[in-house]
Amino acid sequence: MDEILQTERLRLRRFNTGDAVFMRDLTNTEDWLKNIGNRDTNTEELARKYLENGNIRNYTELGYGGYLVELKETGESIGMCGLFKRAGLDHPDIGFAFMPQYYGKGYGFEAASAVLKYALEVLHLPKLLGITLPSNKGSARILEKIGLTYTGMIRLPGDGDELMLFSS
Repeated sequence: MDEILQTERLRLRRFNTGDAVFMRDLTNTEDWLKNIGNRDTNTEELARKYLENGNIRNYTELGYGGYLVELKETGESIGMCGLFKRAGLDHPDIGFAFMPQYYGKGYGFEAASAVLKYALEVLHLPKLLGITLPSNKGSARILEKIGLTYTGMIRLPGDGDELMLFSS
């Protein structure tokens, strides 16, 4: 199952290619497209390739990546949360996204808190970052609530959007 960690209500595990349909659905929600961007995952096959070339590859190359978030009680996939290494950032950043029907239930905070603890205590990463669009108030609140501090605005290479930068 490649479980990474559990919280009171959630299980986080590594993605596999069998999660392509869920990834297709998640990456094509209105909020993902608005706040994260189009990842060209409109079909199951494109989503599978996105997983293979992203999270699945990162597990081997970096030792971390984005993790599927499931409800412990039902096993239902509800989102993703994990660590990402991006061009233009000196340290990994914590990122998360959930299906809209799971907003406002504390799952983002619960998953992000657990990933932050995992990154610092298990992976021994010296520093974590967080980035979000200024318009994405919910993500900014979660980043601050897990203990990251707003440090200023940045632009990542090849990205025209100015982003809020948070740091541990």
